[in-house]
Amino acid sequence: MLYAVQKINGSALWANLNLLFWLSLVPFVTDWMGENHFSKWPVVLYGVILIMNGISYNILVSLLVKYDGSDSALAKALRKDRKGKLSVMLYATGIVLAFFNSWIAFCLYIVVAVIWFIPDRRIEKTIGKQ
Repeated sequence: MLYAVQKINGSALWANLNLLFWLSLVPFVTDWMGENHFSKWPVVLYGVILIMNGISYNILVSLLVKYDGSDSALAKALRKDRKGKLSVMLYATGIVLAFFNSWIAFCLYIVVAVIWFIPDRRIEKTIGKQ
């Protein structure tokens, strides 16, 4: 994403650092969840870390689009960022469901991973047209 913009500012760099921080916590909570055999609280915390990753991603995207302009390649590519918004909604649903059944919550987290595993060509197509 950072390669798709022409200009960048300090806010975007801080937002990127925020995203990297939340991403760095994923291995810890993944290990804790595995050690505790997917019990309620580790799965809840895993969902919290994942939703913070999603929120941080959305903040970074919005700051990059805001600073680079609404007519930039990134803004055109991510105009309807369905994956980003859907991910946060599924993570929030998973956190709530983890209090009732941690396996259903974990399945929702897997669904989000599968959604993001499918390649997203929006940025490549938009930049290629310029």
